[in-house]
Amino acid sequence: MELEQTLAKYFGYTTFRPGQKEVIEAILEEKDVIALLPTGMGKSLCYQLPGYILQKPVLIVSPLLSLMQDQVEELKRFGEKRVVALNSFLTVSEKRYVLHFLEQYRFIFTSPEMLLQQQVQDKLSQMQLGLIVVDEAHCISQWGFDFRPDYLRIGQWFLQVNRPPVLALSATATNKVVNDIRDTLSLDTPFEFLYNVDRPNIHLGRVVFEDRVDKTHWIMQHVKETSGPGILYMSSRKRAEQYSEALIQAGIRAAAYHAGYGAEDRQFIQQQFIDGELDWIVATNAFGMGINKPDIRQVIHETMPANVENYMQEIGRAGRDGQPALAILLYSDGDEELAKFVVTGDLPTAGHVDRYQELLNQQGHPSQMLKNGELSETAFRVLDYWLQQETMEQVKVRLNHLALEKYRAVDKMHKITRTKDCIRTQLVGYFGQKLLKKPENCCENCGIHYDEINKVRLKEKKKIEMIPWESRLKQLLMGC
Repeated sequence: MELEQTLAKYFGYTTFRPGQKEVIEAILEEKDVIALLPTGMGKSLCYQLPGYILQKPVLIVSPLLSLMQDQVEELKRFGEKRVVALNSFLTVSEKRYVLHFLEQYRFIFTSPEMLLQQQVQDKLSQMQLGLIVVDEAHCISQWGFDFRPDYLRIGQWFLQVNRPPVLALSATATNKVVNDIRDTLSLDTPFEFLYNVDRPNIHLGRVVFEDRVDKTHWIMQHVKETSGPGILYMSSRKRAEQYSEALIQAGIRAAAYHAGYGAEDRQFIQQQFIDGELDWIVATNAFGMGINKPDIRQVIHETMPANVENYMQEIGRAGRDGQPALAILLYSDGDEELAKFVVTGDLPTAGHVDRYQELLNQQGHPSQMLKNGELSETAFRVLDYWLQQETMEQVKVRLNHLALEKYRAVDKMHKITRTKDCIRTQLVGYFGQKLLKKPENCCENCGIHYDEINKVRLKEKKKIEMIPWESRLKQLLMGC
């Protein structure tokens, strides 16, 4: 059967989007694949269709619980029942049941941390998988070395199993990130499909301010006057909560979102946004990866992101429906110093390396550093991983190199933020690509007419009342 016929049979589509067919054909030829497809280009189909053709379970390694749940629900909406998320949402009995019948599922979603649990590995070693997918694979490079080292460990697991082809998926990646993906996952001469990162329907605005107070006034006025749906990215959890509260008081249907909220709270807020019950999400960068909401019209950054990769990932959540969308970056002097402080705040230092060894020498346990509040859980996880791989001096050199890399990434973002040249050309060039064509209303430096993109916000008759998700869920279930 031709691929187009299979596509129509299972998904109702008659044609593939750019890159989908090439990637699927490579998978069916049992090749490892790295596929960079922009948000909204149908990355999920690249493993879903092979799942039906191969008739063997597909294992998808996903970075976030919310992303897993979204993908599971999307497949269920298509009528797929043999899909499961093997994650921390499961109770002990539910996890035991899923593991027992794991080979009967067609699509199995899990996290790097869950994948490395011994009972999960034991079960997978008894199964014949059709495909392994690493979704949002840029996380290997951006998170693996200094945030979630289990991303580095999954590559070691790949070497230990008689594995099927591996598909690494992402929306954006530099040449360095692609090399990190290839090396960490031990891919065998992979087929690579790298689509142009430019999203011509996203128009790139930038506003420069004298100080942060002016930013606050601008944000409040802009959101009150223009329509969403939109995402307002903040540099901290505290600022996300402050802005969301101010917007709610101004009659805007808004909510804060950050990693400090429980998983159920985050999932519920995200679903409200997807369902159109909220117009604005005021978030840290914990929000948005893989979110399936095609009609986001605006993405605003209250301050400069820490690197170009994050910026492109975040603005890429706008305009997935192909309609005009607006990304506005706000800047004031000192934003770059704030970014450098934030990105290195969780890195262990040479002093932590010495303290770790001191505790070992005293027959203590390095985890005392956590209990004593000497460093964060993230910093301890990173420190513990690297000290099991390298000598103390090598780890000190590595940590210093990581900090310098983060500083350089901020400097590159800062340079693009302040450029007087075409912003779009600079962003695309950062990823080693060339801009094929400038769209109308390209960017702030080329000329942009905001009134041609923004729509005036229709005022709500009454202010939204934010209530706990448990109460809201009870209302929904009771049909209130």
